[in-house]
Amino acid sequence: MGYARTNTVCMVGAAAVAVTVEASVYKSSSKGADTVRMSGLPDNVVNQAQTRVRSAMANSALRFPDKSISVNFAPASVPTTGSAADLALAVTIMCADDLLPVERLADAVLLAELGLDGSLRSVPGTLPALMEARRAGLRTAIVAPENAAEAAMVEGLTILAPRDLATVVAWIFGQTPLDPVPRPPAPPPPRLPDLADVHGQPLARRALEIAAAGGHHMLMIGPPGAGKTMLAERLPSILPPLSDAEAVEVTSLHSLRGRFTGGAAALLHNAPFEAPHHSITMQALVGGGSGNVGPGSLALAHRGVLFIDEAPEWPRAVLDSLRQPLESGEVRIRRANTSICYPAKVTLVLAANPCPCAPNKPADCTCPPLKRRGYLTRISRPLMDRIDLRVHLPPVPPSAILTDVTEAEPSGSVAKRVLRAREAAASRWAEAGEPWGLNSEVPGPVLRSVRWRLPPSDRRRVDDLLLKERITARGYDRVLKLAWTIADLREHERPTADDVAEASELRLGYPLR
Repeated sequence: MGYARTNTVCMVGAAAVAVTVEASVYKSSSKGADTVRMSGLPDNVVNQAQTRVRSAMANSALRFPDKSISVNFAPASVPTTGSAADLALAVTIMCADDLLPVERLADAVLLAELGLDGSLRSVPGTLPALMEARRAGLRTAIVAPENAAEAAMVEGLTILAPRDLATVVAWIFGQTPLDPVPRPPAPPPPRLPDLADVHGQPLARRALEIAAAGGHHMLMIGPPGAGKTMLAERLPSILPPLSDAEAVEVTSLHSLRGRFTGGAAALLHNAPFEAPHHSITMQALVGGGSGNVGPGSLALAHRGVLFIDEAPEWPRAVLDSLRQPLESGEVRIRRANTSICYPAKVTLVLAANPCPCAPNKPADCTCPPLKRRGYLTRISRPLMDRIDLRVHLPPVPPSAILTDVTEAEPSGSVAKRVLRAREAAASRWAEAGEPWGLNSEVPGPVLRSVRWRLPPSDRRRVDDLLLKERITARGYDRVLKLAWTIADLREHERPTADDVAEASELRLGYPLR
């Protein structure tokens, strides 16, 4: 009886788990010889791997053992999903049958799908998988050529990218050398859309700056052409660049969606921007679905912006699926054997027309009054209650387009104020021994506690709104969070009455009377 083991990595949600592939090859006196039995928690894709392995070996002039084979994926309690273990499975079986020497694979991780012709094919999640392999002490990674650029982002690993199984076997025997994939130079960061392109809309620009400084969710209501999409697309340009750790985290989520297959790859240091279409399914938005569970648009926007255009046109159930993740900052998908979690700390930006006919001038509206009033109520109240900033955009005046005017303030200037405000908030909460970095993350009871409670004279406006039931208890807390962000932007030590008043108006979406 022969035995061998090799190394691969399995993705469980956003978490990578180092997996040992064990194989035992033996003669069996019972019926059922020449079979492969798998143990652990392999899914259907893994169970079907033996078909791919048999065909790949046959088309690579390699012999599949005519014996009974037992395969185990350890730890056996970890769900093994996807096709990333194909190459490891094929090599382990050959090593267990004494067809290959296993010694050269002691510090190697094998991560590739096998085609029926023996070719190595790309798999999603290569970046987080190889980072886990490096943490596990492995020093060589064998991946598909399409994953080579992504794999080369991981420092401390020698990346090999053979084209097929036969080349891997020849390398193991020492017959064919493989050149390590060089680490490519970091490409220049992409140029983001600039706020200087947006003329007019001073209130919306102010709200966008506050949203960026505090991580607050935002709703923009205005006719077509008012600049809602332009403003949303420029929000990432005023957000601080991602730190190295954040860039790895965000890039890993995009890797799970296979977005780095083929061309050049680099860590994403700019805040991501996701703008799904209103026809998207709930599973595509938040993640999940049958079979292999992957991150949805919400997780792909982690530490960035999720833009929902034409929000009233979305199915209410799809939009309401955002409610819990917006509160917790993560998407949790439960299955029978496991719970999968994806980080999802996003700034949500909703955009909507004032009514279905969406005229440029309110006087031109052809909608019946009842239909006009009910249009925005398609967005549920519980979701609206989680939106901190509500801004009505007027039509852009012709003078803003036709007249030569002074260039609007660029993103670079706004980004500096946003960064200072974020640093002030992070410093304040760190000195208080709290873990929050953004004002939007601070629980409401903390802001209402003795230490952080504002004087009655400063919070009179928001207290009055709560007493008159014009805002909910959650809305009250969110006004306080907005006020702290506005104070940070104005470099105030604590919010003043004017800060609270501005926060209240931005929460309501109209001036206080």
